[in-house]
Amino acid sequence: MTMSRLVLAVGLALAANATRAGSLDVQVRDAGGNPLGDAAVYAVPASGGGETRSARAAIEQVDREFVPYVTVIQAGTTVTFPNRDPILHHVYSFSPAKSFEIKLYTGKSPSEVVFDKPGVVTLGCNIHDWMVGYVVVVPTAHFARTDSTGGARIRDLPPGAYELRAWHPQQRKGAQAQSVQVDAAGTVKTSFEIDAASRKTRFKPPLDRLKY
Repeated sequence: MTMSRLVLAVGLALAANATRAGSLDVQVRDAGGNPLGDAAVYAVPASGGGETRSARAAIEQVDREFVPYVTVIQAGTTVTFPNRDPILHHVYSFSPAKSFEIKLYTGKSPSEVVFDKPGVVTLGCNIHDWMVGYVVVVPTAHFARTDSTGGARIRDLPPGAYELRAWHPQQRKGAQAQSVQVDAAGTVKTSFEIDAASRKTRFKPPLDRLKY
């Protein structure tokens, strides 16, 4: 087989797989029926295993906050922490799923962190104690984060059975997992109700470059 025919065959195979993939539309609401943004939703193949995708992500520090507030990644993802502020930050986590520290810096992230174990990782800044962020490390390549409407779509799911899970940083109790069946080129719509408190705005003093 010539190289051009090989490339064509690979392209056709990828296109065929894409047309056979399904998707999940997930709506997450709180106990009062209000849309819940920043919820992590992810689908774990019932058969176990599943593909592992080599991935990279960035969690920025902007206006003395972690952006995004919640980041969902697959285990094995490499994450950088660029500092977009004109002051220094000191990023750390003591979470069992990943403990690390990046000492005072600004600009480009001086190091990368590989999140190699599933779990929730809470981020903090050793200089600004109101700065909190979350990394939800999941054991699957199929995940999403809800937007301000509480909606999220998980795309490109091979047909089959999945366990769908949801998590929110302000939840009072974990949400019950759901069993879902995804068909080729189909879309499954489902929803979660999570008893979650409102996110409270923590006091952030005016920027003082002399005191960080």
